[in-house]
Amino acid sequence: MTNQLRVPTTVAGIDPATACAEIDLAAFRANVAALQAQAGVPAMVVVKADGYGHGLLECAREARIAGAKWIGVATPAEALMLREAGDAGPVLAWLYGVEEDLAPLVAADVDVAAHSVEHIGRLAAAAGTSERRARVHLKIDTGLSRNGAPSYDWQQVCAAAAEAEHTGAIEVVAVWSHLAAADEPGHPSVPLQLAAFQRGYEQARAAGLEPTLRHLANSAGSLVVPEARLDLVRVGIAAYGVDPAPGIAALAGVGLRPVMRLRSQLVNVKQIPAGASVSYGWTWTADVATTVGLVPLGYGDGIPRHASNKAWVGWSGRRVPVRGRICMDQFVIELGAGAVAEPGEEVTLFGPGDAGEPTAAEWAAWCDTIGYEIVTRIGARVPRRYLHASAEHI
Repeated sequence: MTNQLRVPTTVAGIDPATACAEIDLAAFRANVAALQAQAGVPAMVVVKADGYGHGLLECAREARIAGAKWIGVATPAEALMLREAGDAGPVLAWLYGVEEDLAPLVAADVDVAAHSVEHIGRLAAAAGTSERRARVHLKIDTGLSRNGAPSYDWQQVCAAAAEAEHTGAIEVVAVWSHLAAADEPGHPSVPLQLAAFQRGYEQARAAGLEPTLRHLANSAGSLVVPEARLDLVRVGIAAYGVDPAPGIAALAGVGLRPVMRLRSQLVNVKQIPAGASVSYGWTWTADVATTVGLVPLGYGDGIPRHASNKAWVGWSGRRVPVRGRICMDQFVIELGAGAVAEPGEEVTLFGPGDAGEPTAAEWAAWCDTIGYEIVTRIGARVPRRYLHASAEHI
């Protein structure tokens, strides 16, 4: 007798009627189109981390329809998922481990980032295995001190790339980097990074490389640093309608619409007397008799525990506060003294704000974080419901 589990056919998620993240694909397409029009150069729409929580494949398809020539991802698995789904356009993957096999990427005609001599060697070997030239984007660190070749290694990296290109193993199609503080207008790092990038590009040319693309601007850079747009911009969070930082899109004169609306139902409603406390640790106590409701989402679904006693949600046309600590699967909201409510009524945690509900940016402020984190952390247990898909995909 064995105790082996069979592979289940049921998905261990939440029923969509109980809670789901609604993804407005029309808003996503409009954001992509607006960002490309404002930049004046082609855009690489970044769909890493499951499309910032919105759905990698769904958003990649809609980005292409909206005119995005390029798709950007972080990991090889993300890039290969796109290829397996039928995406045949230009894709860049830029983050991989020291033992990952790069041959499948090269075989699938995925562009791959490199920032070291070792990376060049691995990509040349992958090209040999795949019998296909590797398309490479050389990355220089211009001041973020994260990924990218440091300035003291850059010439050696360029020389190795030129040698590998001469043998036919690779083709250097781009030089690129990433801005550290484009979302802070006037930050002194921006001109320094622009200058460092230009020096790095000139050094690459001096080494015999002729990349056809230069890309430096992220969402914020695309919006408010015109000098950084160069040949291609990489737009991530802005495509999903979340401002890279408060006021950046408005400063650029671009209207963005949040794409995700996170909604749920009340699953319990009760009256509590003055003096009753709520949730773990009794961190909130009612000073008057009031009505509370239970929302079946928690930090296990990506709702930040830091929002406990700070955040608000939309209910019945108004905002009501989160009371007590947010738990793994649920949290409590105060509907108010004398409020009349029933289980099944809708609650909106965040959305575009049309009905007065909070936005992801407001949740970010309450949690002392950024909008990126609020939408990206919404977990796989929360079903996605896609609205307004393009006719090609209906």
